[in-house]
Amino acid sequence: MPTLKDILDEQTREGELYERLERGWVRCYACGHECRIPPGQAGVCKVRFNRAGELRVPWGYVAGLQCDPIEKKPFHHAYPGALAFSFGMLGCDLHCSYCQNWLTSQVLRDPAAAALPERIEPETIVAEAVRRNARVVVSTYNEPLITSEWAVAVFRHAREAGLVTGFVSNGNATPRVLEYLRPWVDLYKVDLKSFDDRHYRQLGGRLGPILEGIRLIHQMGFWLEIVTLVIPGFNDSPEELGRMAEFLAGISVDIPWHVTAFHQDYKMTSPDDTRPEKLIEAAKIGRRAGLRYVYAGNLPGCVGDFENTRCPSCAELLIERYGYRILSYRLTPNGRCPSCDTAIAGRWAARFEGQISEHPFAARVGRRLPPFRIISS
Repeated sequence: MPTLKDILDEQTREGELYERLERGWVRCYACGHECRIPPGQAGVCKVRFNRAGELRVPWGYVAGLQCDPIEKKPFHHAYPGALAFSFGMLGCDLHCSYCQNWLTSQVLRDPAAAALPERIEPETIVAEAVRRNARVVVSTYNEPLITSEWAVAVFRHAREAGLVTGFVSNGNATPRVLEYLRPWVDLYKVDLKSFDDRHYRQLGGRLGPILEGIRLIHQMGFWLEIVTLVIPGFNDSPEELGRMAEFLAGISVDIPWHVTAFHQDYKMTSPDDTRPEKLIEAAKIGRRAGLRYVYAGNLPGCVGDFENTRCPSCAELLIERYGYRILSYRLTPNGRCPSCDTAIAGRWAARFEGQISEHPFAARVGRRLPPFRIISS
């Protein structure tokens, strides 16, 4: 019986984000690692590999398919109440010990992770998104940068259907991959996990490429929102949170910053979960740094006004939320405050059409791949 790796190696096509080097080596440009890969070997992500001097990349399957409220991504300044039809593949260029999507992201590193991929065509994903009345199609659940070619194939069909597209990513990007994505991706959420390079190296990355990726994403005109999972004892000191907030404000005070609560998951069964008081403190740090839109997430009803969107000029309540639920919406059709006419940064619909669902729900339309055996990598 084949292994999952054997099967996934056949669910590939030639990549577009690479160059050929001497002696059959290739250099991949999908993420900030920019792996130099010899023949017969894979990059850090384990799903992009060199076959006889040609970079093979994931293609033709999903390992996660779900309908999400767009607030779950989270995007708070892009089409509130919309349904985000979300798809993901397998693999990641980082190995965070607290990953909430480890069943897909770590499947080729951890034998306990056994997500079941399903064959599917890009047009099928989009047709199902349309059938479900989704406004947005999002590549998520694993790191979308390492499956960029597949995402673009899906997004081409999504654009033809009039849908908005998005990435939910760790931000470990290169200029080349962002130039490749820019014609096809509208919304981009980045996890800024720390402001300490030592911490990023524990997760399998480096801080520098993440910060440069954030700068480029904003500069190139993607709609950008940032999330920081606040982990006690890891990244929750006022000094580190302050440096994050000041960095973001130095790019644009209009970047929404979501500070969200850590819950014990995967290999990180300590420390304790993040308390509401810590999220409120983090959100206030963001406000003091000058950020106009700061949100505290994952603890509905426990963080006061930090779930809501207010006008930065007159403090008018514009969007009221409880978790993923939109309680009230008062923006004008052109995305402005109805009281003082201040333009609110974001991507807004001409009118609020209600909310299809405030809870995620499953969508399955693919065909299971053949049975496989699980082995340690």
